[in-house]
Amino acid sequence: MHALKYLVFFGCFLLASCEQPSTPKHTASVNVQILTPQFTMHELKRQRTIRLYLPASYGSTDRRYPVLYMHDGQNLFDAATGYAGEWEVDETLDKLAASGKLELIVVGIDNGGELRNQELVPFVHPEIAKAEGDAYLKFIVDDLKPFIDSNYRTIPDREHTGLMGSSLGGLITHHAGQHYSHVFARFGVLSPSYWVAAENKARLLDPAIASNSRWFISMGSKEGGDMVPDFQNVTAELEKKLPANSQLTTRLVEGAEHNEAAWAALMEQALLYLFSE
Repeated sequence: MHALKYLVFFGCFLLASCEQPSTPKHTASVNVQILTPQFTMHELKRQRTIRLYLPASYGSTDRRYPVLYMHDGQNLFDAATGYAGEWEVDETLDKLAASGKLELIVVGIDNGGELRNQELVPFVHPEIAKAEGDAYLKFIVDDLKPFIDSNYRTIPDREHTGLMGSSLGGLITHHAGQHYSHVFARFGVLSPSYWVAAENKARLLDPAIASNSRWFISMGSKEGGDMVPDFQNVTAELEKKLPANSQLTTRLVEGAEHNEAAWAALMEQALLYLFSE
């Protein structure tokens, strides 16, 4: 049985025992901004906060940049808004840009709090009765991406557009890699909750990985439940079906758990693998 500790904000229910003893200081880079007003998710009839990271060079050049869309925007850039820490995406990209290795735009989509589980699953599960994953992805594809491409200097084609998330965010990213491969070609699938597919893991393999795509899939060795065996089984099958012109790398990280610190530690290698030419 899979404990629900893997569902809400990556660790546990929002009980008093999970509260932080003090409010962390804001740690977001000056390159991070919150877009206003909130975006309307038309199919889901709700609003959502979007956080945007622009490379330091954005204001001084006329370059266009690849774009990475990421789930759980609260947790990406700022310890004051993240649950039990942050992914340090901005610090990692600032460092990579300073060393001349990589520059890209990141669009962080805040999760819906108590609605997070249903928004990030593409099919129902006994523990998640409502599946809104496809409507959530359509919001990204039909509403958010066109806005970003129209208002910022992006490279809008699929080869320069990625999606990344962890836990249920990893699951919905995997799903997007199969069903929205005309939009995205770079997929960061961290600690994916493959158990939501229950016994029907075939839905994670058919249709297979799209041509000309690049995948980074990781799991911590101490994630618990069936997380590690599911990761091993699914990725082994994906590797068999991988098109010759696509790439897949997997990481089973010894000692890593299901938390923000583990995902932050993977940021540099994941971003470089997905977006380096």
